[in-house]
Amino acid sequence: MRSAATVLGIIRERGRRGLPLRDVYRQLYNPALYLRAYGRLARHRGALTPGSTPETVDGMTQTKITAIIAALRQERYRWTPVRRTFLAKKGTTKKRPLGLPTWSDKLLQAVLRSLLEAYYEPQFQPSSHGFRPGRGCHTALRTLAEQWTGTHWFIEGDLAPCFDRLDHGILLAILREQIHDRRFLRLIEHLLRAGYVADWPVHPTLSGVPQGGVVSPLLANRDLDRLDRFVETTLLPAYNRGTHRRKNAAYRRLAQRLQARVRAGRPTEARPRRQPLQRLPSIDPHDPSYRRRRYIRYADDFLLGFSGPRAEAEAIKERLGHFLREALHLELSEPKTRITHATPEAAHFLGYAITTLQADSHHDRLGRRSLNGQLGLHVPREVVQAKCRRYQHHGRPRPLPARSHDSAFSIVAQYQQEYRGVVEYYRLAQNLAQLRRLRGVMEASLVRTLAAQFKTSVAQIYRRYHTTLRTAAGPRQGLQVTIERPTKPPVVAAWGGIALARRLDALLVDDPPQVWNTRSALLERLLADRCELCGATHHIEVHHIQHLKTRQTPGRSPVPTWVQAMLARRRKTLVTCRACHQALHAGRPTRHAPAAAHTGEPDPSKGRRPVRRGAVAKVPV
Repeated sequence: MRSAATVLGIIRERGRRGLPLRDVYRQLYNPALYLRAYGRLARHRGALTPGSTPETVDGMTQTKITAIIAALRQERYRWTPVRRTFLAKKGTTKKRPLGLPTWSDKLLQAVLRSLLEAYYEPQFQPSSHGFRPGRGCHTALRTLAEQWTGTHWFIEGDLAPCFDRLDHGILLAILREQIHDRRFLRLIEHLLRAGYVADWPVHPTLSGVPQGGVVSPLLANRDLDRLDRFVETTLLPAYNRGTHRRKNAAYRRLAQRLQARVRAGRPTEARPRRQPLQRLPSIDPHDPSYRRRRYIRYADDFLLGFSGPRAEAEAIKERLGHFLREALHLELSEPKTRITHATPEAAHFLGYAITTLQADSHHDRLGRRSLNGQLGLHVPREVVQAKCRRYQHHGRPRPLPARSHDSAFSIVAQYQQEYRGVVEYYRLAQNLAQLRRLRGVMEASLVRTLAAQFKTSVAQIYRRYHTTLRTAAGPRQGLQVTIERPTKPPVVAAWGGIALARRLDALLVDDPPQVWNTRSALLERLLADRCELCGATHHIEVHHIQHLKTRQTPGRSPVPTWVQAMLARRRKTLVTCRACHQALHAGRPTRHAPAAAHTGEPDPSKGRRPVRRGAVAKVPV
């Protein structure tokens, strides 16, 4: 049996060369692809979220992979309808549907995605950045900053519920163009029409792909790749013309007069005339023989930038809407699709405010104006206000009661993590210092939360936890909670020390490339077919938990053996036999301790009374 890397490498090469994909359904019989998919999905928090059945990643076995492959061989695998829930949209009262598949469906979808991604990734256009390996929001924003110089107008495009309205017939027709395997296409068709469960009844899915499905983003990208190709091969060449803008006649005349005075030996007369020269553009910004259109897309949001009159922008918008309706049966969202001037206004894309910069006083080392025409990325003011509102009440910082029962260490760590996430996402912004307000509001909320928990004052909290943090930018003032451990280094949670410095090399991608070996430690432990608690070698399952933490209370039973084993490995997984897995879920002691499994010593838990249910449930199952 070929390894997963070999199979995907062969498919990737066929996609790079544009060759049709045949007999790909047979690759679904390869267990290595399922082990690879399991290793990628197991570390996601959603793996423990049930779909329309109670099945989750907890209890994963090699037998489950064998059963899926056996059903696929006989073409009797049936997709389970997804469980539909609704999430609130940011800034509105509307909600968007989210589909939650069962674990077996997630696993098979991950295998389908790996095969389709290997084939289609070399063919996707470079203007697409959403849900692609090695690409993300930051790659799209860096492309804007580096390549969109001289943009005058923006078209902010948004597709009306794209995932819910993808036409199944068009999507399958697009897949049939290059995939010549009826069984594989039939499996995808059944996936698209599996339906969903909402308020108990099963509803059919006549269009769209479920948001939350593992393979859904790739199918949406394959459908919208037609939009990318239309824009880049048809729309942009029809409007682009000229190689460079012509020189500005007024600028050239004034520069020639200054040079004539300098050559005539009258430099003092030329100096006062340099100021109006610095306010004139050196090239003609309204050159009718020069047009440039640029395009970028992230998922169902896209941005078009161009230099030229607004009338041409209106024509481009009309052509885009017509193509989407006729070719893909999709519609532009009229409230979110607008034309914006680049200089006095700002376009909004991926949470950033984007403008064309204009500053005649900014010069490079040679004295030339180097900022005009460059694109500026900024943190929108409304984003800072919205982030601050979460930690405020009537405009003033407030404690968060939901966190008052956590430890000081957890509170400080959570505040720092939330603030760091905002800063790292807006690391490309030129006005990153605007987040100082957020830092002040969050710090005030943090100390008030700690004060409410310990029934003390804010001043006492500062006296207890204030310290000087050592950072790469030098010493910084902040808060720090340290937990000493007798045999291990102390655990530290700190607030502060995050510099608000812009970094153009910042990179956050949707699917980072793997830099470790192809088979993770989890897969090695599963393939070993040995219970890590009792040493049994039959009916091996993997126990998964959401968080690795204990809450041992004095006077209660000691931490269970299986918890000790997970803490010693610092892993949220434990490979067990079926009997031990059922015992730890039921709150009973397992059959053997880890030492007894390897040394042959008698089981110390035999003859003991069962541990109380509350004592075992210290780690969330």
